[in-house]
Amino acid sequence: MNNGLLRHNEAEIVQRVFGENFHIKLKYVDATKRFLTKLRRVTDPERKRKIIGVEFIRVFEDAIADLTHAKNSKLKTQNSKFRWLAQGTLYPDVIESVSISGNPAALIKSHHNVGGLPKRMKFKLLEPLRQLFKDEVREVGAQLGLPKEIVQRQPFPGPGLAVRILGAVTPERLRILRDADAIVVSEMKASDWYYRVWQSFAVLLPVRSVGVMGDERTYEDTIAVRIVESQDGMTADWVRLPYELLATISTRIINEVKGVNRVCYDISSKPPATIEWE
Repeated sequence: MNNGLLRHNEAEIVQRVFGENFHIKLKYVDATKRFLTKLRRVTDPERKRKIIGVEFIRVFEDAIADLTHAKNSKLKTQNSKFRWLAQGTLYPDVIESVSISGNPAALIKSHHNVGGLPKRMKFKLLEPLRQLFKDEVREVGAQLGLPKEIVQRQPFPGPGLAVRILGAVTPERLRILRDADAIVVSEMKASDWYYRVWQSFAVLLPVRSVGVMGDERTYEDTIAVRIVESQDGMTADWVRLPYELLATISTRIINEVKGVNRVCYDISSKPPATIEWE
């Protein structure tokens, strides 16, 4: 499902990976318009997550209705149903989203695949990784022989770029963040730092500032770069990246991403900050 909140070329990459590595049929649904319509003028992060969680399920329900109708027409039967929804829910998602028996921890944020799901849906959930941390999941993937592109892929939030845009989500703000994030990822890979860290990404702030481009005054957006190291996602520390690499990332974003004139580097650890900004 392309919810319109994915990173640069991500929908194409996922389809390619499935086509090259897994012998199953993949149905691709572009639900960009549906999600952006639901998120219009929404700024509260918890509301974003809840909306995305509900719409996530509704799009799947519509997709299986189409598949069931097509299959029934072909087989001339009404007994074919799709009952299961498999999710990659991990233990940190559960810890942050819901109250666990005997656990005094408060709700941190509703992950769309846990606390953000609707109470009523037509699926039974299948979550084989629910009690595992990310490092354990990667070990499972390696044992199964999955490609490095999948096993070592950096974590990406289910709500996607919606929770890396502070404030309202619009096509233009998505374009800015997507372009900036692509630069961060490309420079991290080019410098061999990508697989040495837990996560590296860009965040679009609701902050505009004065700048100078040539001889002209600008008043444009601010990008924050977030790069952290962690073992399981429960705690994290900001990465002491070489100044030269930070300079390259900053210069490219300001010069190549229309609408941005300032880049900041997030030097907050978890706790007290979370890895994602929303």
